Amino acid sequence: MFSLIWRFLPGPAWLRVLVILAAIVGLVFALVYYIYPLVQEILPEPPSTVEE
Repeated sequence: MFSLIWRFLPGPAWLRVLVILAAIVGLVFALVYYIYPLVQEILPEPPSTVEE
């Protein structure tokens, strides 16, 4: 899978690495700020086992 992405990207190796790192950072950003909050609203909150 990685070799397919590597061959698809244009430019020298350093530019390919930079593009892959930027894509990973963008994916993590989108997950943390957009996807995880939406999933948190859908999933029920587990019951607490600690008494007050």
